This record gives sequence, structure tokens and C-alpha cells, in this order.
Amino acid sequence: MFPPLSGSTVLPEDAAVATLIGRAWVPGRIAGPAVVVIRGTEVFDISTMAPTVANLLEDDKLVQSLHSCQGLRLGSVDELLANSAADARVPGLPYFLAPVDLQAIKACGVTFAVSMLERVIEEQAKGVPAEAEKIRTTINQEIGGDIAAVKPGSAEAGRLKDALISRGLWSQYLEVGIGPYAEVFTKAQPMSAVGIGAEVGIHPESTWNNPEPEVVLIVNSRGQIVGVTLGNDVNLRDFEGRSALLLGRAKDNNASTALGPFIRLFDDNFSLDQVRRLEVQLKIEGEDGFALADSSSMAMISRDPVDLVKQTISRNHQYPDGLALFTGTMFAPTHDRDTPGSGFTHKIGDVVTIATPQLGALVNRVNLTTAVAPWDFGTGKLMQNLANRGLLQN
Repeated sequence: MFPPLSGSTVLPEDAAVATLIGRAWVPGRIAGPAVVVIRGTEVFDISTMAPTVANLLEDDKLVQSLHSCQGLRLGSVDELLANSAADARVPGLPYFLAPVDLQAIKACGVTFAVSMLERVIEEQAKGVPAEAEKIRTTINQEIGGDIAAVKPGSAEAGRLKDALISRGLWSQYLEVGIGPYAEVFTKAQPMSAVGIGAEVGIHPESTWNNPEPEVVLIVNSRGQIVGVTLGNDVNLRDFEGRSALLLGRAKDNNASTALGPFIRLFDDNFSLDQVRRLEVQLKIEGEDGFALADSSSMAMISRDPVDLVKQTISRNHQYPDGLALFTGTMFAPTHDRDTPGSGFTHKIGDVVTIATPQLGALVNRVNLTTAVAPWDFGTGKLMQNLANRGLLQN
């Protein structure tokens, strides 16, 4: 069962002064997704102002426009959250969705030293979790202390690369971790992300997997970072560990991307500098009694968020509907769950909470990709739905 979802546990601690937008499924004669703004503890449909979040984020005076837009009240935050849990949803009542729609969903890899070393360990272990602890000890003894302080692309990074090659420890993950070019890949398709209260999917053939809590930058078509949200870049460590060419299989699966609960826009009360200092907490609670709690800081990232965006959207590559950019995971759970040396892997029913005081909490439950709700509402259906509701204009 999901823990109760309410504004007191999900909203940012300073929600009263935060500019929060998102999406909700709205019932009616023609049910469909709506762009919403959170005002205090109330939820307002502002789809007449902008039919999609992607369209809304193109507004040069976005925060001012939101303050002047009245919108249609859908209910309280508590009411929509109570109906957002996958096992408690009441037909005919609104519930929250992932807060992005047409945006490309991209992700950066190995931007934190701890996760970079875990990727090297996966590669060395060939996707076998029982081998990981021995390799982890060797890798950390050899290079753990050196890596964390190295600036990617620097002359020092080049010297370290030469030294690691000579010791037989170089890896493709170290190439993107300390080299000049960041790893940027397509995490999921537009419209495929799930939101707060939804189930996230693990491939049924995976036996070694984990959540990847991340801060996600929300970027418009001009490359401007306009806000942030939380994300879970669900990862299959065994698949990717067998071969980096299985990255798509490890990352892009049914319900393998969770975003939310809302997008917090930059305004006088929240800035990119605050994003650089965010402390993010991860909590995993299993039906078997397993519990894990950990935290980390965006201050430990090896590449600045602005640099990650510039490496993603530029004259070399445009995103006309904008993008959501995962900045890389600061966590790699290694706690033994069952037998000593087996490490961590998810079990069906795990509840994953990713939280930070400034962005609130994203809560999801783990299930198999074959058992979660199938993705059947894509871009084509969205356009038809908006047209039927009279929200598209020439």
C-alpha cells in the first residue's frame, strides 16, 4: 500500500511562496490532461492559458502571467493527491500526472563520483551483483580518492586518464565522467513519464536494479532553465553492466521514468544557485521490512547544471518543445538486502520516496513493467484530445 499522500508531506516546505506548476488528469465529458498551477493548497486548471506545459514554458514573463491567470479550481492539493495513488484512484475524480508533456526527456550520466565508480564496478562485474563488493573494494583503493576532486576536461583529468590506462583501470564511464564531454542520452519518450503516486516499472528479467534519485532541470526551447523538479531514473544495473550498448534496455522501459511532484519555477524566492545546493533524501521501504534512508547534495556534482544544458541543447541539437534533463544520480544503493555481498536490488512493492525541502517529495511504488499501467496516451492522443476540448488554436 502507498503511504498517505498529502500536501503536508508532498509540497515544498515553503509552498506558500513557491511558484508551482504541473499536470492533472481532469474528468468530464471529454476527460484529458490539464496544465495546473498550485496556489497555496488549491489546484487550478490553466489550460486555456496554455494547452501544454511545453507551450507554457515559452512565455517570456511566465511567473507574472501565472499570477494574472485566474484558472478553474479543480480541488485542493490534498484531494488530488489522495486520488493519485495507483491503488486508491477513484474514477471521475482528478489526479496528478507527471508535470511535463511534449518535452524530450534526457538524462546525464556519471556526473557524481560515487555513481561514476559504481558504473565502473557494474562494467567490471559484467552485471553480476555477487562480484560487485570485491571489485568495489579494489576500485576505491586504487582510484576513489583521486576521482572525486578532478574537474572534468581539465589537464589534471588528462593526466589521471593516462595513469589509469597504465594501471589497466580505464573505463568508458570514466571517459564521460572526467573527460570533456558529458554523457547525455534519451531516458524516455515524451508523454511516457509517470507522476507522483504512480507505479514505476522494473523489467521482469532484471535481478539487480535500483532507483536513481535526481534533480531534473526543466528547459525551454531557447535553452533557458526555467525551473526544476525531482526524478527517478529507474535503472537496471545487470542489463547495463553486461554491455553499455544495452543502455536503452536498461533505462527506457514502461514506467521507468518518474517526475514530480511539480515543477518549481525560478522566481524571487527560488534560483539556480539554490538548486546547486539542494540536499536530496532517498527512502526505500519494502514489504519485507527492509528500509533504507540516505541523502546527498547537488554540491557534489562534477559538472555545473548550466554546462550540462549547454552540452545538450545548442546549435548542434535543438529541442523545439524544450526538455527535461536529469542531472545524474547522486545515489548508488549498495546496502545488502538479502545475503551478505549481494548488494541492493528492488523488490515488488517497494515504496520509493525522493525528497528535498525546496521541491517536495516524489513517491512511487515498484512493480514489474509488465504489471504497471501500460503507456497508451502519447503525443497523437494528446493533440486529438486538446482539439476535442477546443484548446488548440490556429
